[in-house]
Amino acid sequence: MSSCDGNCQHCGGCAGELVLSQPELTLLNTLAENAFLPVARSAADPAPVYLEDDRNTPAEYTLILQCLEKKGLISIDFDCPLKGADMSRYAAYPIHGSMALTARGQQVLDVLDRQGAK
Repeated sequence: MSSCDGNCQHCGGCAGELVLSQPELTLLNTLAENAFLPVARSAADPAPVYLEDDRNTPAEYTLILQCLEKKGLISIDFDCPLKGADMSRYAAYPIHGSMALTARGQQVLDVLDRQGAK
């Protein structure tokens, strides 16, 4: 484990080390299986909301998404909603978008797969 305090503005892990929680890894693997996933937010709060499964609470998913985005492993785009996606779960959130793995996120999953750590 790294002694990173999270205040370096990069959140790539100190000394090149990247620490992932199990929920973060699970969501990365879900994105590896689905190129894009829906995400939404309210008009008053820019925090992303993910409601596609109940392994974690919506509040926990918000933190997971924010951490993965800060680590540069996913991108969240509220200017690009998923066409044809069933967004009925997100009816309370007027702003719809999508998320996807970044190249770095795919690289991390590739390394974990080679190491048998997924």
